[in-house]
Amino acid sequence: MTIRAVVRGVGHYLPDRVVENGEFEASLDTSDEWIRARSGIERRHFAAEGQTTSELATRAARAALDDAGMAADDLDAIILATSTADLTFPAAATMVQANLGMTRGFAFDVQAVCAGFVFALANANALIISGQAQRVLVIGAETFSRIMDWTDRGTCVLFGDGAGALVLEAQQGTGTTDDRGILSTDLNSDGRHRDVLYVDGGVSTGHSGYLRMEGREVFRHAIEKLAQTAQTALDKAGLDNGDIDWIVPHQANIRIIQGTAKKMNLPMDHVVVTVQDHGNTSAASIPLALSVGRARGQIKQGDLIVTEAIGGGLAWGAVVLRW
Repeated sequence: MTIRAVVRGVGHYLPDRVVENGEFEASLDTSDEWIRARSGIERRHFAAEGQTTSELATRAARAALDDAGMAADDLDAIILATSTADLTFPAAATMVQANLGMTRGFAFDVQAVCAGFVFALANANALIISGQAQRVLVIGAETFSRIMDWTDRGTCVLFGDGAGALVLEAQQGTGTTDDRGILSTDLNSDGRHRDVLYVDGGVSTGHSGYLRMEGREVFRHAIEKLAQTAQTALDKAGLDNGDIDWIVPHQANIRIIQGTAKKMNLPMDHVVVTVQDHGNTSAASIPLALSVGRARGQIKQGDLIVTEAIGGGLAWGAVVLRW
């Protein structure tokens, strides 16, 4: 008997405030054309004053539970991927647990920056296939607008806020690649490259800090590492590029998305792209894209999906799943 972690529901939430590229022209030496040309981003959403990451996560979680036809107490666990938790502790996942009225099970955060949702999926899969949980809610949620340096045009125009969620459930499979659910995962990190993407604050500094990024270095690492981890995950599953229905990548930059697809010899009409509307929402970007892709009618039951991401650390990874 093979146990698979199968997607039962998906949902997302975006804050009401939509910020078009043109809004930055009043305070920065930038333009709509400059931002679009370098990133593919046209707009992004920013959380309202007082609106927390756990609130965004809770809204996405409720949407996913509704889609799955489940109640909060049907869950065994919540895993929340975020780099912008409400507080240093407790975990924002426990706040979501309380907001949902979930009175059983456990909840914890995963912090792997933009790769966080991939790491969270891998953890949820491990819990399910080991028998420690039957149903796991996996969320990616961020309020990156809170850690932006608004004088740095190279970073502040790129990021947005939002949340997405999946409900995974243990189901019996055949042990073949035709099974629905997560078929393989691949996780990596290399702390030698931590200085190319980081926040210059934290407990050791006494202030929360701002995001800092060496864009060219991130770009240089991204395409090679994303294509490599996706191929490794496919190899682990016993599949190849020709089996892929959709790549659902981390939505950081259209040039990285296009470069990775090219390196994998896949046309862009097999890639779910939402970066133009959301910007880079870090750990939220993949579940947001999965939810939007399903809503658009792109992603259908039985489709083979490869999702991959890279973020600060550096940390990167991929998941192969059949919807």
